[in-house]
Parts: sequence; structure tokens; C-alpha cells
Amino acid sequence: MILSDHTDHRPWPLPDAPWVMHQAWNDFLFTHVPVDPAAVRALVPDPLELQLHDGTCYLGIIPFHMTDVRPRGTVNVPGLSAFPELNVRAYVTYGGRSGVFFLSLEAHNRLAVETARLTYDLPYYAADMHWERVGRTVHYRARRTDTRGPAAAWEGRYTPEGDPFFAPAGSLERWLSERYCLFTVDAGGQVWLTDVHHMPWPLRRVHVEVDTNTMAAAHGLAADGPMHTMYSPGVDVLVWTPRRFGP
Repeated sequence: MILSDHTDHRPWPLPDAPWVMHQAWNDFLFTHVPVDPAAVRALVPDPLELQLHDGTCYLGIIPFHMTDVRPRGTVNVPGLSAFPELNVRAYVTYGGRSGVFFLSLEAHNRLAVETARLTYDLPYYAADMHWERVGRTVHYRARRTDTRGPAAAWEGRYTPEGDPFFAPAGSLERWLSERYCLFTVDAGGQVWLTDVHHMPWPLRRVHVEVDTNTMAAAHGLAADGPMHTMYSPGVDVLVWTPRRFGP
């Protein structure tokens, strides 16, 4: 299957420029909690607009692991092309497009951290991370070691349950998962958009047990409301170079 030939599900067309990076996102755990929109607004730079769902602001805390991470036209490099990652994200709109704004990202790969900070201007942090699958259960641990940010950690287990499904149009599950761009804002206030492309997320229900979670607290956010969870075995992803977006 040529991934870029399948675009009917996308909210807007693929960019005219060629994609530059391939990634596979695996054992993807969507966890979301309702948070105070004013507190999140203070963390999201203008001119991005905070996006709510039925009046609720959701914070995503997303553990997963990546494989086949490689620039276009290259092959996997042992020790560099596969590693765990965890991100904390808010949902925003700008210029008529809905996307993701990352508050932080943890990666168990120092080169990936520094490359993403330089190339994509993303708040990546180096972390001690480990995942393993025992039976159907994924055991996952992330503990930030990077001194450029406050201490943060997540540790727990998750087990997919039930039959696979695709999120129906208009559902909260689709709103949370089907995002095809991320935004950053530079020091001069210019918005940059990075397009991503993948097939619709195959989802399942999931049983989650969390032992440690200070990811929201590291941003000064209280995230003690009911947790919404979804699991996906993963998707193949194409990533484009960031581009200026809007005025």
C-alpha cells in the first residue's frame, strides 16, 4: 500500500511538497483528562486558539513507542530508528485547521530529542524510558532526566480489550484522535504548521492502570478528573517539513 495514495479520510489535501520523514507509531495509548481551559490557555501561545469539545478542554497524555523512524530515502539505523516516546498535548485551531500543540514530549533517544528541538522547534526532553509487552499487556515507564524541564514521570500498564473499531464522525473519540497537523509558534509570534499523514486510527477499548503520573503537574495543571482512554495498535505516519502558516 502506498500510504500517500489514500487521502479520502483527511480533512484537507496533502501538501504539494514531498514528505520528509517516515515513522511507525505503535501500542498507542490515548489518555485524556478534562482540565481548566484558562490554565491551558496560559500555556498555549497566541495566536493559536484553544479548542474545546462540548465545552470541555482535554489534555492528552500519550505513551507509545516508535519504530522505522527514518528520513525519506534512507533505511533503519539500529539504536536510532526505534524508541519509546510520550507526549503531553492540547488541542488547538488556527487558520481554519484543527491540530495539536505539544506542551512536552519525552523520548528515550538523545539524538531524536536534539534533532526535533532544532528542526521542529518542539519541547522534547530526554528521559529514561522502557516498554515491554507481557501477554496482551504493555508495561510502560517514562522518567524525565533532562534538566531543561521540571521533573516528570509516567508509569503504568495497559491492556487492549474488545473488538477493533474506527471512531464514527462526530464522536469524541474521533475528535481526540484524528489530527493531521501540529502547530508551533516561534519567538516572533509566527505560526508554523507541520503536516502529518496516516490512515484512520484503528481503536480498541483498553484497561489502564497508572502507578505514577506527574506529567500534567509538571505544567502546573490539575488533571484529577475522569480519564478517557483508547488504545490503538498503531499507524504508519508520514511527516512533512514545518512551514509558515498564516500571516
